[in-house]
Amino acid sequence: MYQEAADPVIQGLDEPCPSSTCQNHVATTMLTATRQSLSDHTIGKDPQAVRTGQRQNRGMRTRLGCLSHKSDSYNDFTAILPDKPNRALKRLSTEETTRWADSFDSLLSHKYGVAAFRAFLKTEFSEENLEFWLACEEFKKTRSTTKLASKAHRIFEEFIDVQAPREVNIDFQTREVTRNNVQEPSLSCFDQAQGKVHSLMEKDSYPRFLRSKIYTDLLTQTQRRLS
Repeated sequence: MYQEAADPVIQGLDEPCPSSTCQNHVATTMLTATRQSLSDHTIGKDPQAVRTGQRQNRGMRTRLGCLSHKSDSYNDFTAILPDKPNRALKRLSTEETTRWADSFDSLLSHKYGVAAFRAFLKTEFSEENLEFWLACEEFKKTRSTTKLASKAHRIFEEFIDVQAPREVNIDFQTREVTRNNVQEPSLSCFDQAQGKVHSLMEKDSYPRFLRSKIYTDLLTQTQRRLS
């Protein structure tokens, strides 16, 4: 009797993994298998099947963030600060850090807030969303018309196109609208896609960031300086 072969990704979830080292290995192996599975299934498939596979892959990537046992801690944040950690923390007040919880835009308006949020997104394997949003903000500052087209195509190929190296999670219609916009680029050609990604981060990643050790540890560190 025919028996369907076990999915190596699902099979890996059922096996015991006693140590954190082993968990890191399993997460890495599973992520590689998931990416390979997606690549194998996109060959000869219609666009809808490809998009479905990509959504499943993104979901698996987020779940693997938990398995990888990244520290999600204050140290992750200080490792990628735009300034030297000690100098940066002296400049960062508890009031400023607390204000990041007022709104997502308050977080994005502060360079250390962006650094902390980036560190958190890395633990979830979803930093491409923030990188795309930042790339769009930088793109809007372009003043040279000759550079506008090359920058637009570079952003599209890196973040928007199907199977882009750092593809963001947007719907088919938004992708196609953006594809058309890039053919005759303007400073607003990524507005719709950027808005979708902003909304996704605000509703999904931002609330988890506020509950993360990265954020709570940072609050604790700034409060200790006052005591």
